[in-house]
Amino acid sequence: MPHPDNTEQRLIDLEVKASFTEDLVDQLERIIVRQQQQIDALIRQVAELCQPQRNSEGVGRDARDDLPPHY
Repeated sequence: MPHPDNTEQRLIDLEVKASFTEDLVDQLERIIVRQQQQIDALIRQVAELCQPQRNSEGVGRDARDDLPPHY
């Protein structure tokens, strides 16, 4: 049978490790949330940058606008 002091110390060590693990998981969750917010913002920016191109393509354009000036 293990010595009672050894068992108690092992239990304390496990509790400390569990506490550090919980803190690490909390930190990682905050990082993931922040990264997802950044990704969402970047997706919106890319969509906004692509929007004028979609609107300007083919709308109100004359084929002669694309001809070089010597024609």
